[in-house]
Amino acid sequence: MRDFSNDVVVITGAGSGIGRALAKEFASGGAELALADVNATSVEETRSLLGNVRAGTYVCDAGDAAAVEAFARKVRQDFGRATIVVNNAGVALYGSFEQLTVAEFEWLFRVNFWGVIHGCKFFLPLLREQKQGRIVNMSSVFGLIAPPGQTAYGASKYAVRGFSEALREELRGSGIAVTCVHPAGIRTNIANNGRAGAATDPAGQAQARELFNRVAVISSEEAARTIVQGIVRNKDRVLIGADACRMDRMARMFPTRAAAMFAKWMEKRREKMVRALSAAGN
Repeated sequence: MRDFSNDVVVITGAGSGIGRALAKEFASGGAELALADVNATSVEETRSLLGNVRAGTYVCDAGDAAAVEAFARKVRQDFGRATIVVNNAGVALYGSFEQLTVAEFEWLFRVNFWGVIHGCKFFLPLLREQKQGRIVNMSSVFGLIAPPGQTAYGASKYAVRGFSEALREELRGSGIAVTCVHPAGIRTNIANNGRAGAATDPAGQAQARELFNRVAVISSEEAARTIVQGIVRNKDRVLIGADACRMDRMARMFPTRAAAMFAKWMEKRREKMVRALSAAGN
C-alpha cells in the first residue's frame, strides 16, 4: 500500500459499493477524503467506517453541473486542495434501444457520462494548482464490448473510455495522470437498483438482474484494491477481474466479432440460469 497521507482524495458515489470500498482503502493509507453521494444517509454511513481519518461528506448529484461545481468549491474551502479525483458515481438501465425512451437515455448519460465530465471539469483546476495529481474515471467491461440490452449503459461507458483517453493525452506532461477503470461483475447494488425502461418486460428485467447477480463474483473490496494498485503503478487503464481481461483480449483479437461472440456467451448463461431456476421451482 502506498502512503497516501499527503493526498486529498475526492470520491463520487461514495455511499456504497466500489465508492465506499475505495474510501476505506484510501483511508487505510492515510489519505484525507472528500466523499460525495446523492444519498446523505449512505455517505454518512461510509464516513462512520473510516475511523479517525479526516473526511468530509457532501450530498451531491454528479449529473448536476451546478452541484458538482459547488462541491468543488466546498472541497477547496474545507481542504485547500485535491490530489486524486475518482469519478465513480453510476447508474444502470435495463432495456433494448427500441424499448428505451430518449428521456431514459438522457437520465443515464447525465450520471454515467456527464458526471465524469463535471468531476473532471470542476476539479481539474485544483489538481493543476498542485502541478500533479490523478483523475480516475469509471468505465466498465461494457466499455470494451457492449452486449445487446445495454445500448444506453454501453454507450455511456464507451464515452467515458474515449473521453478519458483523449483527456490523458491533453494532460500528458502536466503531472496529472488519467486512469480509466473497466470492472467486470462487481457485487454491488447497481443492478438491483437499476431502472428499467417503461416498455421493458418485467420478467426479462428480473432475469437480467438474476444473471448479473450470478456472474458478479468480485467484491467491492477486491475492486478497490485493484484500482489503488493501478494508481500506485501509474497505470493508464485498470481491468478488474478475469472476465475483463478475457473481454479485452477478445475485443482486440476479434474487433468485428467480439460483440456477437459475447452476446452468444451471455445467451447461453441466461438459458442455463433459466433451466436452473425452473428445476429449483419444481
